[in-house]
Amino acid sequence: MSVRAPVLAIDQGTTSTRAMVFEDDTAILGQAQEEFRQHYPHSGWVEHEVEDLWETTVRTARGALKAAGLEAGQVAALGITNQRETTVLWDRRTGKAVHKAIVWQDRRTAELCQKLKAAGHEPRFAESTGLLLDPYFSGTKLAWLLNEVAGAREAAEAGHLAFGTVDSYLIWKLTGGRRHVTDATNASRTLLFDIHRQRWDEGLLEILGIPEAAMPEVLDCADDFGTCEPEILGAPVPIRGVAGDQQAATVGQACFRAGAMKSTYGTGCFALVNTGETPVASTHRLLTTIAYRFDGKATYALEGSIFVAGAAVQWLRDGLGIIRQAAESGELAAAADPEQQVVLVPAFVGLGAPHWEAEARGAIFGLTRNSGPKEFALAALESVAFQTLDLIEAIRADGALGEDLVLRVDGGMTASDWMLQRLSDVLGAPVDRPKVLETTALGAAWLAGHAAGVWPSQDEFARIWQLDRRFEPQMDEAARQRRVALWHDAVQRTLTHG
Repeated sequence: MSVRAPVLAIDQGTTSTRAMVFEDDTAILGQAQEEFRQHYPHSGWVEHEVEDLWETTVRTARGALKAAGLEAGQVAALGITNQRETTVLWDRRTGKAVHKAIVWQDRRTAELCQKLKAAGHEPRFAESTGLLLDPYFSGTKLAWLLNEVAGAREAAEAGHLAFGTVDSYLIWKLTGGRRHVTDATNASRTLLFDIHRQRWDEGLLEILGIPEAAMPEVLDCADDFGTCEPEILGAPVPIRGVAGDQQAATVGQACFRAGAMKSTYGTGCFALVNTGETPVASTHRLLTTIAYRFDGKATYALEGSIFVAGAAVQWLRDGLGIIRQAAESGELAAAADPEQQVVLVPAFVGLGAPHWEAEARGAIFGLTRNSGPKEFALAALESVAFQTLDLIEAIRADGALGEDLVLRVDGGMTASDWMLQRLSDVLGAPVDRPKVLETTALGAAWLAGHAAGVWPSQDEFARIWQLDRRFEPQMDEAARQRRVALWHDAVQRTLTHG
């Protein structure tokens, strides 16, 4: 394949912002990454300073271009992928946010969600949006901002405030306030978007008291989102691709056929299976969502969301201080005493799919006098594998998976061979790691490059997807079943007493 044009991808994540420049053969020409501070004002609350999201985006985009040895004018297009559900409300007149961004992990609206459930609203939300009434999603976060920030509701009703997930806010800033838009995948995570009619649901907006004037226009994933102001990167760059991080990873993993499945391991873990043109309503508390939308036509997915994956390793590092770097966790786990049966249920901010218990809190079981850092590391990494198994069992029960599962994985945790071998062992299924681990950014790059006409078609992109290594199950089946039984028992105890 001939080289045609590089694309800049911005991956604005939960704990860091990364920018990458890709060639159309998926080669990485340059990248830059910057972490930013997390804010925890109360138990279960998680916030970001909105300016941190913007400033790290600009710095890393400039840094990636510099690392690639390119000027902005040499880039064919810009793609954006972002932490989903994180909620920003800003004043159109000043460009200033009225409050810190409320992060997807934040649980402050648990009581509001319970009230809405008690009022009988959950079936209405689920039917329209494919989602459950949970603090995870943007809708109740936005309602909280309108209700709790002084003057916010009046300003919103007057048309002065703009709501957006992080992509929408970044596009607004990049285009100098000219475009207030989002894409269908991010819209589908707000609890406010009718995924069947492909429009904001007026009835749900009314239930939550949200003025429609605050909502962004919803575009396809590969579309014209405006043009970056020349002074930001040094030249005007067309913004042509946007998708929420998990949908972008689905694209980056070339999961374009029904039944194809990927799981991304970052701060949380998110497994998506492509269900084609038909939205599948889950009977096992999974989410029905939009995988991507091209030319106004949506492709759907079933999703299971785990709130704590890489965050469990961060807890080992920052909370317990038993490792200095995340990469040490696999080495510690590999040296753990195999006779011990320590199980961690990392419900630090509640349990996600398929339990959806906002009030659950983390618990650890099976400690003995000999339990130490090695066993804690093993329990933390195994908890990610066990949670993935719970998701896959629920997806299979919903009829969206065949028996011959091959799981494509990506994200920071997948650099660990030990982690992926244990994941394969727990799942009892093959696990495929691609050569390009940063598939979230790659998906955003493909969307933008494809929309700009300089990157390959879906079929050709799927053909150039490259396998780095396949991990096959090696654990004895009886041993696997024993470990899984311990996990299920620990989860039930957590749900009952957590």
